[in-house]
This record gives sequence, structure tokens and C-alpha cells, in this order.
Amino acid sequence: MKKIFTLLITGLGIVNLTAQNTCATAQPATIGINNVSYADGSEVPLPICIGGTNNEVTKGAWYTYSSTEILNITISTDPEGFPILDTRVHIYTGDCDNLICEAGDDDSGEGYSSVVEFTAQPDVLYYISFDNYWDSNDFVFEVEESEYIAPMFEAVSLEGITGQYIMCVADMNGDYLDDIAVPGSGSITMLYQNTDGTFNGNLVGADNTPYMPGWSLAAGDYDGNGYNDLLYGSGSGATIMLANEDGSAYTAMISPQSIFSQRTNFVDLNNDGNLDAFVCHDVEPNVYFLNDGDSSFEFIQGGIGDYITGGNYGSIWVDYDNDGDPDLFIAKCRGGGDDAGINELHRNDGDGVFTNVSIEAGMADIVQTWSTAFGDFDNDGDMDAMVGANSTSHGTHKLMINNNDGTFSDSTEGSGFDTFNQYGREHITHDFNNDGFLDVMGGGTFIMFNNGDMTFTPVNTGSAVVGAIGDLNDDGFLDILNGNKIMMNGGNDNNWLKIHLEGTDSNKNGIGARVEIYGSGDVWQKQIRDVRSGDGFRYMSSLNTHFGLGQTDEIDQVVIKWPSGIIDIIENPTINESLMVVEGSTLGINNVSSTIFNIYPNPVKDVIQFSTNENISITNAYVYDISGRLITTQAVSTTSIPVQHLSAGTYILILKDASGKHYSSKIVKE
Repeated sequence: MKKIFTLLITGLGIVNLTAQNTCATAQPATIGINNVSYADGSEVPLPICIGGTNNEVTKGAWYTYSSTEILNITISTDPEGFPILDTRVHIYTGDCDNLICEAGDDDSGEGYSSVVEFTAQPDVLYYISFDNYWDSNDFVFEVEESEYIAPMFEAVSLEGITGQYIMCVADMNGDYLDDIAVPGSGSITMLYQNTDGTFNGNLVGADNTPYMPGWSLAAGDYDGNGYNDLLYGSGSGATIMLANEDGSAYTAMISPQSIFSQRTNFVDLNNDGNLDAFVCHDVEPNVYFLNDGDSSFEFIQGGIGDYITGGNYGSIWVDYDNDGDPDLFIAKCRGGGDDAGINELHRNDGDGVFTNVSIEAGMADIVQTWSTAFGDFDNDGDMDAMVGANSTSHGTHKLMINNNDGTFSDSTEGSGFDTFNQYGREHITHDFNNDGFLDVMGGGTFIMFNNGDMTFTPVNTGSAVVGAIGDLNDDGFLDILNGNKIMMNGGNDNNWLKIHLEGTDSNKNGIGARVEIYGSGDVWQKQIRDVRSGDGFRYMSSLNTHFGLGQTDEIDQVVIKWPSGIIDIIENPTINESLMVVEGSTLGINNVSSTIFNIYPNPVKDVIQFSTNENISITNAYVYDISGRLITTQAVSTTSIPVQHLSAGTYILILKDASGKHYSSKIVKE
């Protein structure tokens, strides 16, 4: 901390300032060291600004502080060279007849001493008060001033948020702006975002259910009617809450058996275009609701995480092997080194079949983790993992780099995670500063900011903790919902792009789609995201796809690879805006310039040829019919593609180059 001014501390230099006995007689605290002595009959601080009501409080000590400029202030009862006592401190504004808590602390310092930080506004009188909740002996405290630096997040209070359950940030009324959903018994509180960043509140009726989201919550359009449904996970069972045709009420579909639910997700397990509901089971094999396409389900247990005593905590669906379908990683947790705590990676083999490949992939760790953050941390086109520890009982955080061959290597040493000592249940990855590289948020109030070279730097946000993530004022920067407060991201001058998906052949949300962007800048050339319902351990974050661009001011190409196999390509999209993409909407557009590729003969009978004057290496070819159905895909090693097996008609040919970019053209088969 940069101190603007602190008194020189010597044995004889302690300021002889005795605490005042009442709020009304409080005297200004001195910058530096101050003495505290409690007196009988002194005024007890009220209200109490921190938790704790077990011991009797009989005495108080009172000071004031003010400044003519905005400053960061630290009050500490453990200054170096002085005895440490068990103290408790309260910071107020207002007046002595109406004190308002601004901050407080009990045990943040050494030996149960107190350390509290707050931002002092110009010409505001602050009251500093200590009580004898723990100790009545004399002690000292230090006041330090430091330069004010605007925090990354500013707290914005929300009216009407009183729910005790897990909260959701997602579009709940079909306008693709992130809203807030707070489940309650018999209703759901909806805060719908307006285009100006304000919210309209609405209490929506919902069936009473015995299984409320005490453990986790997911969102997705299960029945495809255009309104997102909710998946509740409780310690006894799970519930799918279905929105009606206009989102004005919700009907419950309840799990037919007991489930000790942990993480819940919506995902299309069998790629039939319908979302299924997956639930991690803590004490038995995992379960899922297989969507029958008629707003009902077949309840299935086993096949995707079968350890007999469970241990399944944080499920995350990620295409780790880049084959176009979502695979499953389960962050597992069980005390005492039980084998139920060994993490599992399940490869999607298609048709609803999954294979446990944890050992051969190098991901069968026994780190006590409740969640793992998957993202392309090095922007090389595949998904890496930060296995986040909840405790150090079986090791600490692990940063695993994807080798792009179905395996992962430990890249923790020197990454910053090897020395990061904040632990917790939640670990998520998003680009919070829009620099083009995914950051990680986990334990405490820290974000591990990605330096772009597989190293990370911890930055204390001050007060923001992991919660539901989304753009809650539509400014292109990601905010965090923490209870009844939005931790609003103040942003910077970095650019961004948001992408909204609407599936047609695939599920309505495009969950399971891979979104890629390509640029020609010096900092990054490619970024990827998977569209997911549910990451971390408990919260539901936005289904909109967000990219930070840094100072890159144009994007060459956006590629959406839908679960159906359809590929949409958007050339040179406008940045700092939201891009809406309907599945298959670009297939009828010829995105290939004749100066890049020459496709011939066209019309074609048996073999189509392509050539280019550019230094482009084509690796794959895809052929679609004009309705968007994938007809054939093949690896390409020459400049010719056989098409004699096609029926006569018009098709879309998409060529993929070695960097991942796609080029499309209409062809006519004779």
C-alpha cells in the first residue's frame, strides 16, 4: 500500500490520544498510531456492523475521521511492534442519532485483531468505534491513508431480492438481454433488463416443489417454446420448472426418486435437438432426464459417472477433443482420500454413449475440488483446465494444458496458481477485463488475470466474489451477481463482441455449440468458447457468448459450429455490438471471393476442384444441402473433392483451413 502519510513510530512517539466515551464527544483519530482505553459507562456501538452476538458488549471507544479528498483508509489493530489483542471495529456515517454501517471487521488481522478498509469520500464525517466484545484491555490502532484507485467492480443494490436459493443470470423473456431470476416457494422473482441497463421487476407464479435449488441452478429452453426453463438441484431431488407459452408462469416436473443433487446442467446428451437435464449425484451414480421431445422425459441413472458411492460435485460440459460434441468433466470431492474423490473425464462417443478416459487423458486427480474451470487459456484452439482446489487436503490448484491429442499436461509450476493460496468451491473462467484472454475467478475476492502466456496474476477485487455472471447493463463488460447486489464492471477501453444464438435443427439456445472468432492482431489470432448451461459449482450464468478483444479493432471471421453439424460463418462483423445468429442463416450466402478461391467445374458431375493464389492450406471439407443438413464431411489432402455420390441439386461447400477459418460457396451437382 502506498502511504500518503504515516507518523514515525517509536517508543516515545505514540500519539497520546485517549478514546472518547461517546459518539457525541468523539475526537478526530490521528494518522498513525492511536491509543484505546475503555471506560466504564461508555457508549456501546450500535448498530453492530459485523456478525456476532454471543458475548456481552458493555463498553465502547469512539473516534472520527474526515478528508478533503477521496482516499482509501485502512484501520488496523495489529501494527508492527505493538501487542496484539482480540478486537472488533465498526465504521459509520450519518450522525450519532442515526448511525449507518459503512464497514466493520472482527478477525482479519493477526491474532484475531481487526483490519478494515473503506473508501473515504470528501468532506464526509466517519465514526470509528471499537467495543469490548472480546477483550477490554488497552490497545492501539493505526490509521493509514492511501491513494484512491477506482475498483474494477462497483456494488449496485437491487430492490426485491430476498431469495435464499441459488440465483440465475440469463435471458428470461426472449430479448437476449441478461435478466435475473430468483427462485422462491410458489413463485420466481424476475428482474428483466431494459435497454438502458435498468430492471423491471415481476413476480412470476410457479408450482410449489419440494426440491428447491439449494445446491445449484441451470437454465435452458427445455421445451423449445422460446422461454428459458429452470433446473433446480436440491439435497433431496431435482425439478425442471417449465415456462408457459409467454413466460408468465412455471410448471414443475419433479424427479421420480431421491437425488442428492450437486451441479445441474442442461445439455443435449444424444444430439436429437432437445435439451436434456443432467444432475450430479453426491452419493450414487449420476442421473439425467432424457427429453422425449414432448415436454416430458425418461429418467435414467448411470452411464455417465458410475462410481457406486457418488462423489460427483461439479459437472461441466466441454468439447475437450474438438470433435464437435460435448464431453463431460466431473470435479469430484470426498474426504479421507476415498476413490470417489478421483476426478473423471468422460468422452462423448456419440449416440448418447460416453467413455471414461480420465486416466489416459491425465485428468484422474484426487484434488479435493468442487468445480473446474475449462477454457482456452492460451488461445490455441483447444480447451485447457484449471482444477480448482476447495482445500489443500489432497493438493492445491492444478493448471492443465490441452495437448490437442486427447491428453493434458500439468502446467501449474510458474503459472501463478502454484503460489495462489485462495481456495473455494467455485471456479469459473471469463474475460473480465476484455483483453482477449480468459481469466479465472475462484477463492475469496480475487480474479487471476491471464497474462496471455499461461501465467496468471492475482488481483483483489475488494468485495466481489464468484456468483452468476452476465452483462447486466449491456455495455459489453461482464458483471457479477452477488446476492442482492450487482458487482458492476466499470470497464475500460478494450473492445468486445457478444453473440446470441438461436438454434433451429439444434436446441433453441445453441447449448453445446462451439463459437470461434478470428483476427489478424498481434496479441491474439483466434479465440473459442463453448455454449454451456451451468459452470462452476452452483450458479447459472449467461447463455450469451462473450469475447473480449483487447485493442483489436476488427474481426476477420466468426464461425459457429452447431451441435447439428451446421456451420455458420460471418465475415467482418461489427465490434462492440451484439451479433444475432440463427442456425443455418448464412448457408445461402456465398462468402468466398473469387480472388481467394476458384471453385470449378461448377456445375459439377464427379469431382470438384479448388485453387487459390493465397498461402492457404485446406484441411477439411463439408457439404450441406440448402436446408442446412450436413451431407458429408471429409479430410482434404489434395485440391479435389469427390462429389459423385451426391444427388442432383444445389449444395453449400465449406472449406476449412489449417488455422480454423472457413470459406463457403454454392455448388450445383448435375
